[in-house]
Amino acid sequence: MHPYLVPLRAAFHSHAHPANAAAMCAYMKDHFPFFGIKAPERRALQQEHVRLHGMLKLDQLPVMARSAFAQPERELHYAAVDLLVKRAKELGPEHLPLLEELITTQSWWDTVDALAVHVVGAVLKKYPSAIEEWNDRWVESNDLWLNRTAILFQNRWKQETDQVLLFANIDRHAARTDFFIRKAIGWALREYGKTDPGVVLEFVRSRKLSPLSEREAVRNL
Repeated sequence: MHPYLVPLRAAFHSHAHPANAAAMCAYMKDHFPFFGIKAPERRALQQEHVRLHGMLKLDQLPVMARSAFAQPERELHYAAVDLLVKRAKELGPEHLPLLEELITTQSWWDTVDALAVHVVGAVLKKYPSAIEEWNDRWVESNDLWLNRTAILFQNRWKQETDQVLLFANIDRHAARTDFFIRKAIGWALREYGKTDPGVVLEFVRSRKLSPLSEREAVRNL
């Protein structure tokens, strides 16, 4: 384990809540063990860790993140994601291979969505020249979590959203039956609908989307 994580894991272990852990594990379909620390308490422990041990140097983030994701407990994965989100504006295209690796490691919607929207989205918005290569790679991938990333990474871009790209990515996967893809399509359209509701409504009406995607897309329109 990366040395930076050792005292954090000890703090998590000392604040473990077995009853919470069982419920959290069940909510995540038994994919991961948990210490049972809910988000507000976990983030408070992370803040105290940073206060005591400082902020990790940028060049150590990749090895720390990989080490965190190699641990079984989900809270350590969350801690790594939170650190990456906090430092997202400092990251560049050279970090996209790392982000792809984390998205496809210990994969489930919670870490994937945070990385896709708040980290990948921040990097690609700052470095638009990297969008075509990585979007094409992810939207055509056989990995559903990378497909989901391609659909969601613009979710906070508002008026800067590349509408043509967003709709093309959705069209590419609109016929998929996977829940996580259908949910992502609806979420992405709902978010863009806050910026351009008329265009989103027209798009939904002109396509054959799944009932889930359509319901999510127009929920606030």
